[in-house]
Amino acid sequence: MIDVAPVETRLEVRPEWTDANGHMNVAYYVLAFDRATDAFYDRLGVGWSSLTEGRSLFTLAMNVDYLNEVFAGETVRITSRLLDCDAKRLHYLHEMARERDGALAATNEIVALNVGMAARKSEPFPAEIAARLAAMKAAHAALPLPPQAGRTLGLKPPPEKSGGKSRSTG
Repeated sequence: MIDVAPVETRLEVRPEWTDANGHMNVAYYVLAFDRATDAFYDRLGVGWSSLTEGRSLFTLAMNVDYLNEVFAGETVRITSRLLDCDAKRLHYLHEMARERDGALAATNEIVALNVGMAARKSEPFPAEIAARLAAMKAAHAALPLPPQAGRTLGLKPPPEKSGGKSRSTG
């Protein structure tokens, strides 16, 4: 039986993870999310042990959104779930919540690629892993998404004030 529940990782924020602002530094959010990735990959059967089978996952892209401060000594709960997958790639999301009040502190959205280590080129997931991914994807499809999921990074022009001059395109 495949355990398709979202994966939870609990971590305590260490004092050395904070910066001059007194809250957790951006680099340590990524470290915390990386630890959650390890637990998530283990559940999927694609963790570090898959190196013995000649394959690994490489991160292609990630977005991190910082939503609420986290301080030294606090415990955070990171919930990890699969958003999508295909023959070679995973698209997943981590949500970090403060344990003291449940507030969403940060999100981390990642796309990763399955790589054959001998040739160091992408390759399809083994059939057993593909089946596990399909089951988890189906189970997670009904979960609500935070507004940060699927966004593109960039600057949007500020909205024009009503009554102001309009821009002409030519």
